[in-house]
Amino acid sequence: MMAKDGLVVLLVLLNVLFIHTDAFRRDTAERQSRSEGGFCRILRTQTRGTRRDGENEFRIRVEGDPETYQPGNTYRVSLYASSPSYFRGFTLIALKEGREGVTPDDYAGTFKLIDESDTQFMTNCPPAVSESIPRRRTRIQVFWTAPPSGSGCVTLKASVVQRRIIFFQDEGSLTKRLCEKDPVAMTEKPMQECCACGTAKYRVTFYGNWSEKVHPKDYPRRANHWSALIGASHSRSYMLWEYGGFASEGVKQVAEYGSPVKMEEEIRQKGDDVMTVIKTKAQWPAWQPLNVRSSPSAEFSVDRARHLMSFLTMLGPSPDWNVGLSGEDLCTRDCGWVQRLVKDLVPWDAGTDSGVTYESPNKPSNPQERIRPLTSLDHPQSPFYDPSGGPITPLARVVVERIARKGEQCNTVPDTIDDIVADIAQEEKEEADNTPETCIYSNWSPWSACSSSTCDKGRRMRQRMLKAQLDPSMPCLHTQDFEPCMGPGCSEEEVSTCMMSEWISWSPCSASCGMGMRSRERYVKQFPEDGSSCTLPTEETEKCVVNEDCSPSSCVVTEWAEWEPCSVSCGVGMRKRERMMKMEASDGSPCRAQLVEVEKCMLPECRELCVFISQNSTDCMLSEWSEWSECNKSCGKGHMIRSRMVKLEPQFGGMPCPETVQRKKCKIRKCMRGSRASDKKKRQEASDRRRAKLSRESVAEESSACPIRPWSSWTECTKPCSGGIQERVMEVKRKGKSSQPNHCKNKKEIHACNVHPC
Repeated sequence: MMAKDGLVVLLVLLNVLFIHTDAFRRDTAERQSRSEGGFCRILRTQTRGTRRDGENEFRIRVEGDPETYQPGNTYRVSLYASSPSYFRGFTLIALKEGREGVTPDDYAGTFKLIDESDTQFMTNCPPAVSESIPRRRTRIQVFWTAPPSGSGCVTLKASVVQRRIIFFQDEGSLTKRLCEKDPVAMTEKPMQECCACGTAKYRVTFYGNWSEKVHPKDYPRRANHWSALIGASHSRSYMLWEYGGFASEGVKQVAEYGSPVKMEEEIRQKGDDVMTVIKTKAQWPAWQPLNVRSSPSAEFSVDRARHLMSFLTMLGPSPDWNVGLSGEDLCTRDCGWVQRLVKDLVPWDAGTDSGVTYESPNKPSNPQERIRPLTSLDHPQSPFYDPSGGPITPLARVVVERIARKGEQCNTVPDTIDDIVADIAQEEKEEADNTPETCIYSNWSPWSACSSSTCDKGRRMRQRMLKAQLDPSMPCLHTQDFEPCMGPGCSEEEVSTCMMSEWISWSPCSASCGMGMRSRERYVKQFPEDGSSCTLPTEETEKCVVNEDCSPSSCVVTEWAEWEPCSVSCGVGMRKRERMMKMEASDGSPCRAQLVEVEKCMLPECRELCVFISQNSTDCMLSEWSEWSECNKSCGKGHMIRSRMVKLEPQFGGMPCPETVQRKKCKIRKCMRGSRASDKKKRQEASDRRRAKLSRESVAEESSACPIRPWSSWTECTKPCSGGIQERVMEVKRKGKSSQPNHCKNKKEIHACNVHPC
């Protein structure tokens, strides 16, 4: 008995010794790493015989399961354990391919914590993420921002600690490799069939970044705009457009004229290959701050057969340049639907026009060329030309967000838990739900028909499916629900109605000249609980008129742009709007359509303007006085002057500028009468009088010989601030009769204006 107790004590001592030795070894290795100058060598306990592979038990996942990354984009990265496994600690890093993480340059991108109570950055390795408190967990999530362009492939690695001495190293399912996406790569059709179930509803939002600030070279200051966006959700057997292919007539009309009419006609002719036509209105001007106007957006649906999304929009003016997406797959490999997609868009050439600048004249490509992305080395006159051959700064960004899912889902591997919970949260819950967080269900099915067809009480039922049970020790609640009901016409409760979305903006007019039709759509956001169909209309049509004069001599013009801001800050002013000529008249006659429209406008916020003026008024600012000049007389009474300059003109009712020139008397000495100086002065004065008389006679002779017109008005100032010039001229009415050919000349005066600083 004593021998057995002694053996137990010995084993305990050996275990304690092993733990302390192991901790000492880790501490020594860490200090050695720092002393050797290593940046942040991530240490792992050397557990003899306990290292295991985490395949199928622990997994690292990037939202949407991409194989490539877009430089600068942010992705949600998840590390989770499959039921019934769990982990207590972890390490997550992102390295450039082939690097070991010993220098700062080895790491790729940056992590951002989502829950600081659950995750933190490692103290001895800031680019790495680890647990903040060791505890049982089944998942963690962080954001990862991809590195800039040119970083190549990146490997996301994770190491997991399940219990005290059981580790899962960064390999297999705990490693995720992503390579930089080539923006010039040709469109690739999805190679796999979609296995998702039900349907998904998405919202696509277009953010234009094409502006004079971001793309300054030859930026068109007039009529810059994005055309109406046109696209569709469609099947694999139909592609609206693709890199390396040829533009259809509809694509050509969008690319060259910004007209979506023909493109929409082509889409609608594809019947069952198309699920939703995607349309937004045009944007004038091309760039607007977000606080001025919301970005164009549209909603569309996808299903298993039609899970691709394509669209395009023209940047105008341009020869045939557009941005868009082609065949973007919203179905994931694990039979789910992409939750969020962000894409930066670079311009591409439709191959139908050979112009090289924004406002190049029409020059059809003959023969037609293939669709291709523009590059910075295309032509020296191109606004995107860069002799170094760098990438073109994106002109726009598109965000595609999933806003709803319908029908039963059939993911073979569930979405991230936050993704599922987010979808459930979108459903309006009528009663409190005490479902444990570790139980993940599908949405409730519609209620069944009542078991009673009379006014006697019956029951109806609805069901849901248990999708994941994260903790087997926590029981999950029922998957069926019952409630009392009565036959039709017996219930006192109001019958639930359809819930409809807002109307999507009107489509462009179907006619380019004269009377046509336009339409708009909406969709059913929620069906009645009793399972009945919605009778409210989902589409409206109305007549529209474009270019009432449709004679052969009429031209085709675009729709009116937005009104420009009023010319005054308050009170009555003027504003204007413009439109462009899309096509000249067939007979070559001049365009009679009005291209500019002007109207009065009134802004009543004068009180706010007065407050602004009182708070922002600026007084006149002057320089210091110059030194007094010398006296203008050598004897007798004279005067001296000094001056100063205006540094800042008064603004918004500020104090006006005082005098800028001062004069005062001066007297050097008395002039001596009868002296030589006096005689010299008298002779000088007599000479001056003679010259003045000759000058007057010359002027009189010139006026009679060269009649002149009055002074013209001053021209506009050449600069709005920091000093410009104005000039006026006095022109000769007719050439003089003098024998000298250059005797009669025009006169010109020039003076400074707008001298206040910018």
